[in-house]
Amino acid sequence: MATASFARSGSARLSDPLAALGFGTWRLLTSVRFAVIQIIAVAVAAVFGAILPQMPASAVQDPSQYAQQIAGIHAQYAGLSVLGVTFGPTLVDLFDRLGLLHVFSVWWFTTLLTLLAVSIVVCTADRTPRMWRSVREVRVAQPSGFFDPRLPNRTAIAMPVASDRVATVLRRHHYVVRHGDGMVYGDRNQYFRLATLLTHAGLVLFLAAAAITGAFGFQTVLALGDGQTAPVQPVGTPGNLIVKNIQFSAPTRPNGSFIDFSTDVAVYQDGRVIAQKTIHVNDPLTVDGFVIHQNTFGPAADLQIHDASGRLVWTGPVLLAGTLVGLPQGFLTIPGSNIGLLLVLDQSASGTPRLTLQGLTADASGANTQTVFMQSLGVGQTSDTAATSGYAIRWVSTSAFSGLVIRRDPGEALVWVAFLLLLGGLVLTFYFPRRRVWVRILPERAEVALLADRYVDAPRELREFVRELRAASAG
Repeated sequence: MATASFARSGSARLSDPLAALGFGTWRLLTSVRFAVIQIIAVAVAAVFGAILPQMPASAVQDPSQYAQQIAGIHAQYAGLSVLGVTFGPTLVDLFDRLGLLHVFSVWWFTTLLTLLAVSIVVCTADRTPRMWRSVREVRVAQPSGFFDPRLPNRTAIAMPVASDRVATVLRRHHYVVRHGDGMVYGDRNQYFRLATLLTHAGLVLFLAAAAITGAFGFQTVLALGDGQTAPVQPVGTPGNLIVKNIQFSAPTRPNGSFIDFSTDVAVYQDGRVIAQKTIHVNDPLTVDGFVIHQNTFGPAADLQIHDASGRLVWTGPVLLAGTLVGLPQGFLTIPGSNIGLLLVLDQSASGTPRLTLQGLTADASGANTQTVFMQSLGVGQTSDTAATSGYAIRWVSTSAFSGLVIRRDPGEALVWVAFLLLLGGLVLTFYFPRRRVWVRILPERAEVALLADRYVDAPRELREFVRELRAASAG
């Protein structure tokens, strides 16, 4: 008996800390202050995501692209200094370690969103029983003190009133009518206060969608000239998609402005075409969970390059997707050589297009470059091989490249569901607030009380109700 008693008391002592921990966690998650702290933390993180350069989702998943992006950000902040002390690179490294350069996909931001969603769920679970009791409870009979005219929204009608007339007026305004001992009670939108549960569910789904998209979403940008292809995900990804720009089109008006721009896109997987469509800005192509958007376009230069023996080493468009002193710029490494070709598109004094070619080579260390030739061509012209390091470079024609944004958003469906729930909850809460009316019928008069949610102009509705009831009773 003593052993059993000891076992029971020992078990109770062991469970007490766990119970206290559970109760403390529940109180923390239902705390308004803790919720405010979470919202502030999410907002501060979002501010960092807005003001700092953010890496594309594809770079987060591709180490080589990630390194290129970091190098670009280092170059952007390289000159940041105070009192002659350069701290830009150190600051970039700190941002990188904290995940501030890809805030919306870093693990701690996802954790913040998840914690906030859990807090909303716990708060909702904590409030729902009380809310249900408050809307479910109906008290038809009320004491005489309830109708004290000194209380707000109370009045009296100094004339005989029949209960059936009261019920008629209430039903005309969509009240559910109940009768008691000398009392008529009307309740309108009784259960609509529970619509806040829809709002909370919408908020939770929004946060869940953001967390899912941040953790598992994907986005990349492809710039493709006519006939060019590129993989969507890093090379070697199983089931990878290959996107081909069959033809880009950008018709213009007589004044030179663009009517529209579109791209005839084909998508390949495992060597076969699985989708093809001419996409426009607001008409993307959806395939295999990815959405391909027409995003932008820019100029390209179609080149043919022959070596000293006359062998063709390059033919096709070179994308002028960059800028140099405000002019379109592109780069190409001549195949089979150590010469990099920098292209800058400009125009002559007469307004005809000119393409400047700068040949670059690196020294043995790779740290410095030097110019080996500089040449300018018009459309249809070919460079002199003696002037361009033995290569005959022909500018065949001008063309354009298409900029495509390709993304996969696994949280998109949840966003739509969350939007509908949030909108529905707000509409039901603000446009269908609860109203309750009590009419105490006495031999020579009637006493009226109205209680309503804070979104209702209760004094005005009480006046309208009394006016209609007087008219119905007088009739």
